Amino acid sequence: MALEIQGKLIKVLEPVTGEGRNGAWTKQEFVIETAEQYPKKICCTAWGDKVNALRSFQLGQEIRVSINLESKEYNERWFTEIRAWKLDPASANGQQSAPQYSSPQQFSAPAPQYGAPAQVPNFQPAETKNENFFKTEEQDDLPF
Repeated sequence: MALEIQGKLIKVLEPVTGEGRNGAWTKQEFVIETAEQYPKKICCTAWGDKVNALRSFQLGQEIRVSINLESKEYNERWFTEIRAWKLDPASANGQQSAPQYSSPQQFSAPAPQYGAPAQVPNFQPAETKNENFFKTEEQDDLPF
């Protein structure tokens, strides 16, 4: 699953390094904030050479991040990671644009159609057969 998000770079965390069975690795997390009506803060992870690409951006700069979502299970708990595989400046002409979310399969649900409410022709309330239905006298044998 490949997605793309756009937002302002608001925080870059310290890089983390380690040694695995395939050799040394480096990762660095960063946070971007989307420019929606209700902005979202999204923490992404850059691995390997993408850590160097991340260093070319300044805090407050609009960036576009291509990401993959991946979840792993450990001790019956699930952990999700947002891996950045491509980092680009948001726009070449300096205009700020709305955050972009895209995927190879576009999420396009049909738009709801709003119109006048349906009219119910000749609606009449049902007649009650028991005339004493609404009286407050206790006429039933219920215990409460």
